This record gives sequence, C-alpha cells and structure tokens, in this order.
Amino acid sequence: MRHFLRDDDLTSAEQREVLARGLALKADRFSEKPFAGPQTVAVVFDKSSTRTRVSFATGIADLGGSPLVIDAAGSQMGRGEPIADTARVFSSMCAMIVWRTFGQERIDEMAAYSSVPVVNALTDQFHPCQILADLITIAEVKGGLAAEGPALAGRSFAYLGDGANNMAASYLIGGALAGLDVRIGCPDSHIPDPAVVARAREIAATTGGAVTVTADPHEAVAGVDVIATDTWASMGNEEAGHAAEGVLAPYQINASLMAEGDDAVFLHCLPAYREHEVTADVIDGPASVVWREAENRLHAQKGLMGWLMDR
Repeated sequence: MRHFLRDDDLTSAEQREVLARGLALKADRFSEKPFAGPQTVAVVFDKSSTRTRVSFATGIADLGGSPLVIDAAGSQMGRGEPIADTARVFSSMCAMIVWRTFGQERIDEMAAYSSVPVVNALTDQFHPCQILADLITIAEVKGGLAAEGPALAGRSFAYLGDGANNMAASYLIGGALAGLDVRIGCPDSHIPDPAVVARAREIAATTGGAVTVTADPHEAVAGVDVIATDTWASMGNEEAGHAAEGVLAPYQINASLMAEGDDAVFLHCLPAYREHEVTADVIDGPASVVWREAENRLHAQKGLMGWLMDR
C-alpha cells in the first residue's frame, strides 16, 4: 500500500506512469473501475474548495466508486476527535482517504494510522495533486510525455510570486522529478523553504533537471516554456497576502513578462485575481491554458487513484 502525501512520494518513473495513466483516462474516461463495488472514498475538507471537491467526487464516481464528501467542521473531526481515531474508522469502511487540510503533520499522522491509501488534496506545505494536473497540461501543449526517463525532460518552467507557499514547494519537487528546469522568481522576503530547495536539487541531479531561485523575475522567465503564478493571498493567509502586495508587485505576470518566454503558456491553479498576480490580458489571452489545467485535475487524480489502488 502506498500514500501520496507530498510530490516525492512518487519516484520520477512512477510520476511518469501516473501522468500517462491520467492521459489515458482522459482519452477513455470510463475505461477503469478500480473502485467498483462501489467502494467508498472519504474526501474530507478542512478548507473550502471548488476544483478539488468537484474533481475528486467526479473522478471517484468515474472510477466506479462512491465519494463520501465530508466537511470536517460538520463532523467529529471538527470537535477535536484524534486524527488517529478518525484514520482507523475511515480505514475500516473506505477504500481511500483524500484530505484537504492545514499542516503537513496532520496528513502524515492520518497516513500513519490508516490501513488504506491517503492522498494529500492540499496542505499548507504542499499541493501535489495540482502539480500532477499541471504536468499533464504541460505535456499536452509542449510535445507530450517522454517515452522513458523523466516525464518532461528538456522543458523549462518558471513560477513567479510567493516562493514560500505550497504551490512553489510542489513545483520545485514535482518539477524536478519530471526533469524540468524549474525557476522560482520571488522576493527575498518570500523565498521557498531551504529544505525543499535542497530536496529539489537532490532530485534534479538524478533527473537532469535544474533548480533556480532568483529575485529577478526577468531571469526566471527568460526563454522558458511555461510561466505560472498563484494568488498572493493564500487561503487562511489572506491578511499577510494582501499586506505583501507591494513587494510582490514586480512578480505580476503581464504581457511583457510573458513575451520573455519561448512561446510560453500560462498556468494558474485558481482562484485567480485579475490585475493582482496576473493581468486579465494574460489569463484571458491566447497563451493561457488555465481551463485545460483545471479540467486536468480530474484526469490526473484519476490516474493517481487508480495507480495507488494497484499497490
């Protein structure tokens, strides 16, 4: 049995397998039924969600299962029931646990006491399912998956904005696994966790990828295939995000920065705030693939869940 708690819970080769499986399920949506029975999958939300809720519930149903969507605040979890107890109960009734929560240590504890696979649907530290969807999107618009080796070897990717948030962390590690040249452009006040950068560089050394963290947004985007950003006011951290808008302003994705890429496409995990982290002419323009990216949450997660059920 395997869990997916952070990006490097998959090897580079396993990541390519999951992405290929997701693309196959996109081409033939109902071709796999690993949850046939139907088996129930618990999808638990400590944080509100649109894409995560819809994509997991739909994907579980597509795979022959029954999604049990739970808002933690309306369950005993919201009243402080120990995570270990919840893990044991869910494990006795469900085929898998999907959880969108706060600290990474919470989902680590859930996995420690679970006898079924646990999937990280977002924590404050990582957002690995989103990165799987982004990698599928990059494959679709930038030449496909590699037949062997790292999934996207030879491609380059830049993320601009808050380098300390969960998206930047998952882009670093997930991108390094895929063999990408990953560049993070962020102010010195919002740099990624050094341990995450070190881990990403360790992986990149084995996949042929590269990792750069720079305060210069132009250096980050120069000649890249893909440019991405995220909201400056992350969920649960809105006050600090709004306070940082001045320091993050040079990292706003606009048409001028997009032009510095190499026919670059634009990604955003959504929700987006036009004229803050991205201008409307970029997110609504011809280089934007954000709606394809949003749909690919469904296909990537189906590929992941099917892969986990085989282990």
